[in-house]
Amino acid sequence: MPPKKTMSKTASRSKAPTVPATTELLLEIGTEELPYQFVAPAMRALQQSAETLLKDLRLTYGAVRTMGTPRRLVLLIEGLARQQASAVKEAMGPSKAVAFDQAGQPTKAAIGFAAGQGLAVQELQVRQTPKGEYLFAVKQEKGQAVAAVLTQALPQVLTKLSFPKAMQWNQTGVRFARPVRWLVAVCGGKVLPIQFATVKAGNVSQGHRVLGAKVSNPKGFAVKSIAQYLKETERHGVIVDQERRRAMILDQLASLAKSARGQLHQDDDLLEQAVYMVESPLTILGAFKPHYLSLPKEILMTSMKEHQGYFSLVDHKGALLPNFLAVTNMKLSNMQLIREGNERVLSARLADAKFFFDEDRKTSLAARVAKQQAVTFHQKLGSLHQKTQRVVAMAAHLAEQLGDDRLVQECRRAAELSKADLLTGIVGEFPTLQGLMGGEYATHDGEPPAVSAAIREQYMPRAMEGELPESLAGKVLSLADRLDSIAGFFLVGLVPSGSEDPFALRRHATAIVRIVIESRLRLNLAQAVRAAQDVLHGQHVTATPQSGKGGMPDIIGFLFERVRFYGKSAHQLRDDVMEAVLRSADRQTIDLTDLFDKMTALQQITVRPEFDPLIVGFTRAHRLTEKEQWDRKPVESGLFREAAESALHQTEQNSRQEYAAAMGAGEYGQALDVLVRMKGPIDDFFNAVMVNAEDPAVRGNRLSLLKSVDDLFMSFADFSQIMVQGT
Repeated sequence: MPPKKTMSKTASRSKAPTVPATTELLLEIGTEELPYQFVAPAMRALQQSAETLLKDLRLTYGAVRTMGTPRRLVLLIEGLARQQASAVKEAMGPSKAVAFDQAGQPTKAAIGFAAGQGLAVQELQVRQTPKGEYLFAVKQEKGQAVAAVLTQALPQVLTKLSFPKAMQWNQTGVRFARPVRWLVAVCGGKVLPIQFATVKAGNVSQGHRVLGAKVSNPKGFAVKSIAQYLKETERHGVIVDQERRRAMILDQLASLAKSARGQLHQDDDLLEQAVYMVESPLTILGAFKPHYLSLPKEILMTSMKEHQGYFSLVDHKGALLPNFLAVTNMKLSNMQLIREGNERVLSARLADAKFFFDEDRKTSLAARVAKQQAVTFHQKLGSLHQKTQRVVAMAAHLAEQLGDDRLVQECRRAAELSKADLLTGIVGEFPTLQGLMGGEYATHDGEPPAVSAAIREQYMPRAMEGELPESLAGKVLSLADRLDSIAGFFLVGLVPSGSEDPFALRRHATAIVRIVIESRLRLNLAQAVRAAQDVLHGQHVTATPQSGKGGMPDIIGFLFERVRFYGKSAHQLRDDVMEAVLRSADRQTIDLTDLFDKMTALQQITVRPEFDPLIVGFTRAHRLTEKEQWDRKPVESGLFREAAESALHQTEQNSRQEYAAAMGAGEYGQALDVLVRMKGPIDDFFNAVMVNAEDPAVRGNRLSLLKSVDDLFMSFADFSQIMVQGT
């Protein structure tokens, strides 16, 4: 009989199952259909809240991801630590003098502090601090298992989610965008017993409302892990990863557009809407009657987008095709039914649009102007007709600065008709077409092309980074409208504060900055602001006490704040560079184009190695004269005692002429180069000369010399605002 085989202890240990060092968490919030605009922001908030919570809980992790569809928000955490990191917690108590009596016995203060910390008095430590000796409670806090920690803390993530509009759907009073129907909370394959608004978490998720029922019963499917969840949701008709849905939609759109021998009209907002309105995207190609192509392209595209969420197709020349693409959330054996249904709905919408368009053209824009008196622009700023009158006056004022009599007449006429399309049926149906339809109707009425173009372009840029008006009259009209709005709302005290900006004044101000700078308009903006205020006063608009004296300083400061935003976000200009130029600007004659040219030139020269040492020398001179409150006085060469004084004075005198010529020609880089070349004489002066000489006349002369140098630098920008890099 062969000997009985035995397994060694070493072999036994080697085959024992190993516990992974990390685990994973899956949290799914199942809801009724969420508005598509809510999903992406909620996902971002969910991720940020989860990352903050994990950090606070001392739980390390590999990756945090969020996914979302109209019916679910999903949090996925991989590489999650199985246990909290241990921590040492310290609390400072009373001083030793208070904690112990003269006999060295603990007082009530020490006993109470120890009890509050859950320690015996003997366990407290005495430590030396800058204030003296104090008691400290030091506790070792051992990390808990991840499941126990998350069970207590995870509901916080749910309660912190907020939405633009929320609702209560049960007796708990908890608010959410839509009713929560199920919760999945699985950590390491086990359910976390959390609860949200009476909904208890489990491990059962739901598939697509229709497609999922074909795979399994309505009770849903069990969730065991992240990988299995992603596989099962897809099997049940849900593409839970929004980026996969986006890629699928783009592929389908491109394929169908090609089949229709057209090109997709790119619309990022519409794509975002499609991604978050479906769980299983299937795109269909539909058509409408070609005779509707007689309508302006903007009407057709807006009707398809805003009413139905359809994508438009254009040919290689940009002309609209009689087709549309619709992203659906359903896959039937006969998709013809869905396509025909979409076509019928669109046909009715286009028929309405054609009716409005035909009716609108029966009344000219000019005939609608008087009717604006019955329309309120704002209760504190009068009627739409008064708004139009102000824009006319402002457009004429700006045109006089920027062009000839012809431009003034074009801008006046465009301003007179600029708001008339707000009373048309088509703009009432599609407010986003304001301005565009005004330009269309102006052309129909026989207005000059420049007037029609200006009306069409008056709301450009329509977004922070949108296209600018192309025509000069369009730029003038856009500036006039926005300046009036800013001046008006500032005057009546409706000023943006914090995140509140109900009248989009920051967007208007940014648009003004972009139009002026990017179009290189040479405009006295301070004068334009004063003109806008004068027009408001002429209409007897009542100022509020909070708006400040005349409101102008507030408006200029507000515009400068948007210059800083634009310079940093669009051109990566340094904060201190922009501040230096804006601080030295004459607020009575503000030329944004000129100021921006100075900022650009100054930023370019800051990279030169001699620039920072130059600023160190300038700052020393500036602080000396500022401390003494020294006024500029004639420098007397007869009072010089050192060669370095004479050298600096000669350099400053010689530099002024070259500097003035460069500044007069707008060659700011050359002007700054003149200043940079003064570095050597400035350094030599401070190395060889003691400014605070015993002789008052010599001391005063040296301060006057430094003041002369300081004034030369400050005539370009306030260099005291420049931060020397590395300090």
